[in-house]
Amino acid sequence: MKRYVAFLRGVNISGKNKVPMAELKKAFEKIGFSEVKTYLNSGNVIFSCEEDNIAPFSNQIEMTIKNQFDIDIPVFVISQEKLKDILNNAPNWWGSESKSIYDNLIFIMPPVTFADVFDEIGEPKEGLEKIMEYKGTIFWSFSRKDYQKTNWWSKTARAAISSKLTIRTANTVRKIAVL
Repeated sequence: MKRYVAFLRGVNISGKNKVPMAELKKAFEKIGFSEVKTYLNSGNVIFSCEEDNIAPFSNQIEMTIKNQFDIDIPVFVISQEKLKDILNNAPNWWGSESKSIYDNLIFIMPPVTFADVFDEIGEPKEGLEKIMEYKGTIFWSFSRKDYQKTNWWSKTARAAISSKLTIRTANTVRKIAVL
């Protein structure tokens, strides 16, 4: 059995796209996944599957969510093995314990590429934020006190490309990688 993580984009944010995690867990079990766990209330599902190719299941997960919860959201699925590889290749400036820095990992949903994201959002603001691409993800860190001055903060939420990204904090991703 191989472990996977499904990141649901945009659930339970400001009262929108409400998905109860207990019901979501049952929905994943109904699809046929085992050892299903949810983490936090923001659409993080860890599960096991015998299949090595999980790609066909992404559409099934999206359809199940649409049918059961009446919301149409993208789902990004990655193996825990790949997630651990990504974390093992994090830049040294990412994921520190500094309270003045906010560290995120951006997952790019195929067929969108890093080049597409970069073309849409542009350069990070020097001195305020840093980015580094690695295997379809972007390590992104920025100053908490100056987040509104960063280039990526507003654009990851509002740019045309935003619906093809899902973002998690460093702490969340590290926890999920070992569940």
